[in-house]
Amino acid sequence: MRMSPRSSCAALLLLCCLAAASRPSFPGLEQLTAAAGDKAQAKAVIELLKRLLGSRSTDFVVSVNRSLAADGLDVCELRSSRSSKVVATGSSGVAVASGIYNYLKYFCNCHVSWSGDQLDLPSPLPRLSGVLRISSPHRFRYYQNVCTFSYSAVWWDWPRWEREIDWMALNGINLPLAFTGQEALWQEVYRALGLNQSEIEEFFSGPAFLAWNRMANMFRFGGPLPQSWHVNQLVLQLKILERMRSFGMLPVLPAFSGNIPKGILRLYPEANVTRLGPWAQFNCSFSCAYILDPRDPLFLQIGSLYLSQVVKQFGTDHIYNTDTFNEMTPPSSDPDYLSAVSRSVFASMTAVDPQAVWLMQGWLFFSDAAFWKPAQIKALLHGVPLGRMIVLDLFAETEPIFSSTESFYGQPFIWCMLQNFGGNDGFFGTVESINSGPFTALNFPNSTLVGVGMTPEGIEQNPVMFELMSELAWRKEPVNLAKWASLYAVRRYGSTQESLTAAWRLLFASVYNCTAPHYRNHNHSPLVRRPSFRLNTGLWYDPALVCEAWRLFMEAAPSLVSKETFRYDLVDVTRQVLQLLTTSFYQDIADAFQNQKLPELLTAGGVLIYDLLPELDRLLSSDANFLLGTWLERARSLGLDEKEAQLYDLNARNQLTLWGPSGEILDYANKEWGGLMEDYYAQRWALFVQTLVECLDSGRPYKQDSFNQAVSQVEKGFIYNGRRYPTRPHGDTLEIAHRIFLKYYPQALKRL
Repeated sequence: MRMSPRSSCAALLLLCCLAAASRPSFPGLEQLTAAAGDKAQAKAVIELLKRLLGSRSTDFVVSVNRSLAADGLDVCELRSSRSSKVVATGSSGVAVASGIYNYLKYFCNCHVSWSGDQLDLPSPLPRLSGVLRISSPHRFRYYQNVCTFSYSAVWWDWPRWEREIDWMALNGINLPLAFTGQEALWQEVYRALGLNQSEIEEFFSGPAFLAWNRMANMFRFGGPLPQSWHVNQLVLQLKILERMRSFGMLPVLPAFSGNIPKGILRLYPEANVTRLGPWAQFNCSFSCAYILDPRDPLFLQIGSLYLSQVVKQFGTDHIYNTDTFNEMTPPSSDPDYLSAVSRSVFASMTAVDPQAVWLMQGWLFFSDAAFWKPAQIKALLHGVPLGRMIVLDLFAETEPIFSSTESFYGQPFIWCMLQNFGGNDGFFGTVESINSGPFTALNFPNSTLVGVGMTPEGIEQNPVMFELMSELAWRKEPVNLAKWASLYAVRRYGSTQESLTAAWRLLFASVYNCTAPHYRNHNHSPLVRRPSFRLNTGLWYDPALVCEAWRLFMEAAPSLVSKETFRYDLVDVTRQVLQLLTTSFYQDIADAFQNQKLPELLTAGGVLIYDLLPELDRLLSSDANFLLGTWLERARSLGLDEKEAQLYDLNARNQLTLWGPSGEILDYANKEWGGLMEDYYAQRWALFVQTLVECLDSGRPYKQDSFNQAVSQVEKGFIYNGRRYPTRPHGDTLEIAHRIFLKYYPQALKRL
């Protein structure tokens, strides 16, 4: 069933008639324009619709007219023709794609996501009674985090990138980060400077860790990068940029931050270089990066040489990202020094591109708040002319910086939802915060807000949060969250079943509404953490509400499980409840051991090890979106030979688990995937329970250090086991979920 066009129209009213808010003028930003012409952008949207809708794409007539934009703000106008086609005209390809997607959502009850599409279009298309005008109050809608390229996109091929760029266009993104392939250009620059191949190879990290190599946090680990990697990524980047620009997007390209290979010291022994301290428990074999002082003349030479290569190979839209001092404390807090640093970094950009705009992640102001006081922040920001830098308020839904810095002391900024750390699975959201935050920022005294954005460390989880956030970029006021959640359920499944709208309202009122101050969304669940007696069992929500949502999903399952979007969510909500139950059994195990009750320990440990975790693995393995094998096979497929395939396989496995040679950032990028559950998490819990039983049997005390040594062998064993995991789902999702529900729903009612 579908809502009528009339009721759908009412739901869409908030998208229309947006009032333009007064905002400061930044000439440096106003000159940024799309490279592609109107016809080229319209063609890009037409091709997108063919990929998305097949033969039904001809139901839409598309045109782009950039003169429609007022003050550079995107707008799309839609109307119905006499032949029942929808005619969409917008100021950019992105505006048209986003406008059409809003029509598909609110008039046709359709949905597009990482975890499946629901595109059961009515025939003919619902008519629009007049002109539907959709516009954004934001010049920029930004997307990506420098970490996303490692946690999510590292193994992507062109078809996966094509799908992602389509998703960006549909969701209104016009300022995406485009970081692929940059090492190929750095290699040419370093060769031109006189470095030998071994000096270059010991600098680059492996593919799964390049984000932190780029940010000067680490080097060499997981490498060396094969030459085939450089060629592959360079070809990929050229396709990515061409497609992004075809929609009218402005790709953000990389620039130089001062991070250099050690070999530079051989060539320039007098250079002003600082060696940083260790990062994130890595030793100096893989961290303690060499940083060239931006005030050294060599900085301008290297930075200009690199950016010249970037512009030559990639073209330019005049926006560049680089991050100085990311999770690193500067060597001096002197404001004059910090201004000189940013002035020099910007000079290395303008030497090549006089129109350059520096886009900087504002993460450093939060992560090292003890250093970055007002004087230091202002000094760094004011080293660049106002309006020639855009600051990403990276974690604004939880830790906004604009409000304590008088709107970044006059520099334009983008309010961002970070949402996810490490690409972890697990329900999480801050719906109240993101529903109000961008509007608070827009109305802040002397606000310099120029956009909103999404900056997740990893994607392909919690799709509801990204749809809500991207939609808010086209709203003039907050939404009614309960109503929005209900409509989301209708279009995600193409069903008006009350059980599903009720389930989503429960989720929005609980697990998706984290209001705990300063909460950082790593998945802290004991399920995905190395066992100990010190694990975090805290929750920000009432688990009983998630349990009730699970029951409602199960109630709707028989008639909807054939839909990929529903099946994904059924697996996901069941996974979330089993994650909660794991915590409950963990507490029983800990209590039984502390009270020296062996039977209770055997019972709780036995249920967890021999039933709950195997059932969870079977459930995850039944859906294509939760397979370890897909991640590993994508990695292996990029290798030209078995040696390269093994290197990529080790990178892929290590990032998920040890994150470093010896667990330096252990479990940070944890994932709940079929195969990983069985061969990694379940094995650790089995060893933990076995160790506790042996301790009680023998009267020996439990020693965490001894367990850590033993369990590290299990963890390394997974990384090197050489096993190939399924890339296709197996098992009947509904049958498995139903069996789990019959066994564990009664327990959940008692325990949660």
